[in-house]
Amino acid sequence: MTVTASAATTEVQPYRWRWVALFVILAAEVMDLLDALVTTIAAPTIQKELGGSESLVQWLGAGYTLAMAVGLITGGRLGDLYGRKRMFVIGACGFTVASLLCGVSVTPEMLIASRVLQGLFGAVLIPQGLGLIKEMFPPQELGKAFGMFGPVMTISSVGGPVLAGWLVDADFFGTGWRMIFLINLPIGLAAVLAALRFLPEHRLANATRLDLPGVALVSAAAFLLVFPLIQGRELGWPAWTFASMAASIVMFAVFGRYESRRAASGRDPLITPTLFRKRAFTGGMVAGLAFFSGIMGFGLVFSLYTQAGLGFTPLEAGLTGLPQALGGVVGFGLAMAGLQEKLGRGLLQIGTVVMAAGAAVLAMTIHLAGMEVGSWQLAPGLALVGIGMGLTMAPFFDIVLAGVEPHESGSASGTLTGVQQLGGALGTAVLGTLFFNLLGSEWSFGASMQATVWVEVGLLALTFALSYLLPRRARPEQQGA
Repeated sequence: MTVTASAATTEVQPYRWRWVALFVILAAEVMDLLDALVTTIAAPTIQKELGGSESLVQWLGAGYTLAMAVGLITGGRLGDLYGRKRMFVIGACGFTVASLLCGVSVTPEMLIASRVLQGLFGAVLIPQGLGLIKEMFPPQELGKAFGMFGPVMTISSVGGPVLAGWLVDADFFGTGWRMIFLINLPIGLAAVLAALRFLPEHRLANATRLDLPGVALVSAAAFLLVFPLIQGRELGWPAWTFASMAASIVMFAVFGRYESRRAASGRDPLITPTLFRKRAFTGGMVAGLAFFSGIMGFGLVFSLYTQAGLGFTPLEAGLTGLPQALGGVVGFGLAMAGLQEKLGRGLLQIGTVVMAAGAAVLAMTIHLAGMEVGSWQLAPGLALVGIGMGLTMAPFFDIVLAGVEPHESGSASGTLTGVQQLGGALGTAVLGTLFFNLLGSEWSFGASMQATVWVEVGLLALTFALSYLLPRRARPEQQGA
């Protein structure tokens, strides 16, 4: 079945296999979510077996999220131009092959390159599913279809680290950590075959053209920032690392200037320039960068602390983090139970305060218990962090997008998703580098972890302050979207 859409389309005809197709799309989401989380738990084991410097631990996460960040908007437009089903299949095939390459990697460099490849194909794969859902389902079923993402994301976030720890410890067929990537092979193959059978083809008649120079500029700017943050510590912070970070600021400015000129000339920009003139959106971007940097950076450092510092196995480390994941489920559930509509921006602010309180409890627990701290002692602080995280994330995108015009929402949504991934890469770079630097200065694991947690509290305070730039409420049509 082929569906042709245009701007004039006002009615969506139900597609016969839409519910089966939805589960195919959700399978792709599961692959992406698991692979964004699993290396956090497996990283110490991977480094021990493959060798490589401490920066390998950071690049395993940062390489994936950075590639995903710069590829997401273009990935969506590839579907508009060449067909969403076709690009979904290409993305799923590429992601599966990249997972295989990760699983058979024999050097740190090969593994990092394969992770980057995973991120790039993930950026092609993920946007197609959201676009297809909007085309396959009639308006009265859209809420139910998108509602399926909540449980799937929750299960993946809860089960991902535990699954990774279990697979590493179980050492199936002598594969050890490699199984966290090889498990994608049957899932990916099934997703490809099911996509060929059940997904409808869809492309836009008035699709916007690719802005490849814009992609190149923003990719270079992001790389010039993240690379020295990760590698600088091991190299003794030579002058070129600071020059690179300064150059990244210049490159971001050049990107903004280029996008403005492209839009003024009537061509399609990668990001709508008018978005950056809106205080609510720019404030939301910076707040998102701080918030998601803290989440991803904290996750990496906590895994290193529990395994390298406390001597936990990968499975024990995954189970130790379970209260945070379950807390996230509780927080998200509270938001969906009516708090989001009732409190609006206030819920986001309450969430950051709860999350900061949980981080403070965690830091004090580590300080008081020292290296004798156990999983149960860490659980209360982690649970509070998770509850606050769920309360904050639930309204975040809707609140920020309420500050943009309807015709800008597509570009704004893609940009925010890219910022989320870029925040993950920055958090991995900054908090990971801070943690390793403190250990290199002969700080204990506990003291280094405490310092990192207080930096996380600072990032949450910044998120809270910037939240006052955001609209008080989401638009009515965005509620629960």
